[in-house]
Amino acid sequence: MLAWFIVACEIGFWIFVLAGLVARYVFHKKKLGAFLLICTPIVDVLLLIAAVIDLKNGAVATTVHGIAAIYIGVSVAFGHQMIKWADIRFAYRFGNGPRPDKSKKYGKDFAKKERTGWYHHLIAWIVGVIILGAIILYIDNQTQTEALYQTARLWTLVLGVDFLISFSYTIFPRKDPRTS
Repeated sequence: MLAWFIVACEIGFWIFVLAGLVARYVFHKKKLGAFLLICTPIVDVLLLIAAVIDLKNGAVATTVHGIAAIYIGVSVAFGHQMIKWADIRFAYRFGNGPRPDKSKKYGKDFAKKERTGWYHHLIAWIVGVIILGAIILYIDNQTQTEALYQTARLWTLVLGVDFLISFSYTIFPRKDPRTS
């Protein structure tokens, strides 16, 4: 049941984003658009509350429960960036905004972008792991919350791999394909 709620929350998140952008650029209601965009984190908080209630009612944690904490971390670290990305494209398409820049996929700028992405991932991981730890402490049953430990461990591994990949572009930058 919680898995379906996660799907519904993800859909809800993007509905708020889309509704906010439509209100802002199609109907020229900037305050309503801003309000709808600000509501997007509320969806993630509802998901987290549902996961905690499910666990408090005796459910054994699964990776699905851990995803709630991951969503909060990702929203904190990447939410503004994701909304800004969508806003720029929506402004171009519907609001006579400037054409979105195409980012380079090579050189020092690309390496910097990859490192910055990893720093955001680190922030998401810190927030998510703190939330996972808080849930584990709140439930206070290691057997029931073992999957949350596993989620944190797996995410730590993913963060490490992401570090290696992201920082490899600093050591071995991609070359401009037009010059090779």
